[in-house]
Amino acid sequence: MSLSDIPLRTLADAPTTLGELAAGKPALIVNVASRCGLTPQYTALVELQRQYGSRGFTVVGMPCNQFGGQEPGSAEEIQQFCSATYGVDFPLLEKADVNGPGRHPLYTELTQTADADGEAGDVQWNFEKFLVDGEGAVVARFRPRTTPDDPTVTSAIEKLL
Repeated sequence: MSLSDIPLRTLADAPTTLGELAAGKPALIVNVASRCGLTPQYTALVELQRQYGSRGFTVVGMPCNQFGGQEPGSAEEIQQFCSATYGVDFPLLEKADVNGPGRHPLYTELTQTADADGEAGDVQWNFEKFLVDGEGAVVARFRPRTTPDDPTVTSAIEKLL
């Protein structure tokens, strides 16, 4: 099964796929959390969506509570926080695990991709980013401390548009 065809559910509990969300265009998939020291990265993610969205790019957030219990809220609480605090207008998926035996199938595929240092495997923390091209192939992996507006991220996005 292609990465684009893996069944997903939105935060509003509607069925979807990455192929539907990204419509054959690049996407940046990020495991997000509302109570993390890295949560302010939402600001740069929203800006990426605004900057590149008209060209077909989308950010896709997947809330995850595996790292320090930093995403404890319900779907409604997460949606309220994201829209009220950061003006999030990109798709958010249902809360899911990104590591371990209950890892979401999307992350089973994503985590096979190595980062710039050649390391694949488990997500290290909240706000790890995976850049996927329009064909559903992972083309880059950025660790949590690499901000969404880092030139390595923006240049990789621009190459795909």
